[in-house]
Amino acid sequence: MAKKQYDLIVFDWDGTLMDSTGAIVRCIQMAARDLGLPVPDNRAAAYVIGLGLHEAMAAALPGLDPKMYPEIVERYRFHYLSRDHDLTLFDGVREMLADLAGQGYFLAVATGKSRVGLNRALDAMQMTSVFDATRCADETFSKPHPAMLHEITRELGQDMQRTVMIGDTTHDLLMARNAGAAGIGVHYGAHEAAELDALQPAFSASSVAQLHQWLLEHA
Repeated sequence: MAKKQYDLIVFDWDGTLMDSTGAIVRCIQMAARDLGLPVPDNRAAAYVIGLGLHEAMAAALPGLDPKMYPEIVERYRFHYLSRDHDLTLFDGVREMLADLAGQGYFLAVATGKSRVGLNRALDAMQMTSVFDATRCADETFSKPHPAMLHEITRELGQDMQRTVMIGDTTHDLLMARNAGAAGIGVHYGAHEAAELDALQPAFSASSVAQLHQWLLEHA
């Protein structure tokens, strides 16, 4: 058997494991509409997915008075929590994670979600025991700062050069690059395939099934 390239596989959550991109875009737009602010188009709203919530709102609504951040965040959370029970994992995610865990990889999540939000999602999906470590944007620096990956590798005693970050946004791939980890892009989430591929990830997957197969054969 070929020696593994990686020991630690870190996943983004929204748009990578969970099919939530559309819901997040709509909630950002509804939050802006609630407060009479200019409503970002789908592309602008999708671009900020993966950032911490305050950073996302600042980027999606440029020129917004920082004093309004708590209010816009509250409206976003109101809309998101009213519909997150309808969200599901992408087909094949459970099987992929079970396979990887069975082969001895450490598994982790690095997400722009809050700790409360991630714990809620993990509990709803009955996945609280799947991951060896998780980091959220309200616990450390937001992507693309490398802090999440530095903290996860330290917690698990892993080598950054044997770590891969998998995500659907340029924020994920830039975080990997900034940390010195490998990056894999997925084309079924928030950012355009061309934007991800421009960052020269180790692999680009058009589906969970393709990602699963590549990891089993190459990771």
